[in-house]
Amino acid sequence: MDTMTKLSVLTGAAKYDVSCASSGVSRGNMGKMGSTRECGICHAWSDDGRCISLLKVLLSNDCIYDCRYCVNRRSNDLPRASFTANEIADLTMQFYRRNYIEGLFLSSAVEKSPDYTMEKIIKVLTLLRKTHEFFGYIHVKVLPGADPVLVRQAGLLADRMSVNIEQPSEQSLRLMAPQKTLPMVYTPMAQVRDEIRLYKEDRKRLRHTPRYVPGGQSTQMIIGATSDSDLTILQTTSKLYETFGLKRVYYSAYVPVNQDSNLPALATAPPLLREHRLYQSDWLLRYYHFDVEEIVDPVHANLETEIDPKMSWALRHPEFFPLEINRASYEELLRVPGIGVKSAQRILRQRRLAAVSGDELKKLGVAYKRAQYFITCKGIYGGSQPFDPTKVRTILAPQPQATQLSLF
Repeated sequence: MDTMTKLSVLTGAAKYDVSCASSGVSRGNMGKMGSTRECGICHAWSDDGRCISLLKVLLSNDCIYDCRYCVNRRSNDLPRASFTANEIADLTMQFYRRNYIEGLFLSSAVEKSPDYTMEKIIKVLTLLRKTHEFFGYIHVKVLPGADPVLVRQAGLLADRMSVNIEQPSEQSLRLMAPQKTLPMVYTPMAQVRDEIRLYKEDRKRLRHTPRYVPGGQSTQMIIGATSDSDLTILQTTSKLYETFGLKRVYYSAYVPVNQDSNLPALATAPPLLREHRLYQSDWLLRYYHFDVEEIVDPVHANLETEIDPKMSWALRHPEFFPLEINRASYEELLRVPGIGVKSAQRILRQRRLAAVSGDELKKLGVAYKRAQYFITCKGIYGGSQPFDPTKVRTILAPQPQATQLSLF
């Protein structure tokens, strides 16, 4: 294969990995190169909100594993390709010099062995950092089972690393990927966590200590390939944040690409709405001081699709509402549907000057059409009737009405 054919094969194989927060944006003004999507260029966001372009590509799709859900599994009959380290480094620099990209997202199938593949990844990073003096953003995948020495070397050259957990439970992982186990995934996660802490402590004493994975680590779970409930998924997510200090847990709605008795049928649509609700729940865990058991529990093991998880919690706890906006604490404000982190902070600042009214809430960024049913302002209830969860649900989540079919 020539380089462009390899690029087409390996960027197409990389599209199922969502842990670089790709926006799916495509631009068609790149001349002979075609669109950004065809060239494997995706868009992600930095911590300061900037949109950055990344070359998202696999080093190889020639895998020794036979994971049921993976398009690159060993038993699939598809074109196989592998880049050399020099080819990836040269492609990255050519795209970078043309201002197509600002960084690289590099993953790979397990070619020959985890150690062999990690050595190739490290060679790519060494060429970029040392030979080409490339100081842009680099995100690399850590392959479970790789030698700890190789993981440490990669961490000194990359900005962010991730180890994909793929499934939320040991049983599901064994079913979908018989060659993998959760301890195999947790071992490099723990190593990266410990190395980050160690290098941070060393930098306090020696300012020339190199940075180790300054962007932290993340992981990805596939949603909908197995029968795991949202409760199991969020419990695993919470454990990952608490135990390994992950920056993000990404959720990928399973796209049926393989025919298998243990997988959804090929005609099954990806559960995109469920993925969206899980991201909203993840946000509640990280920024809104919610516990997993408040979002889902054994009685409500799966998230509602008609309403977001925050509103679902509010409607299940009528004893908490309506909440007086001028006396509520910051944590209580975060529980109100329609009030976010920034708007809650603005309310607290405004209350130092004067009591907040309903009209002022709209100016402070509150989604008042939702929030009015759960709050009072100066003792005045903004809804059209006293707080009743059943009526509020009917108003905010009306049942879909049947539409008349048309020949056109």
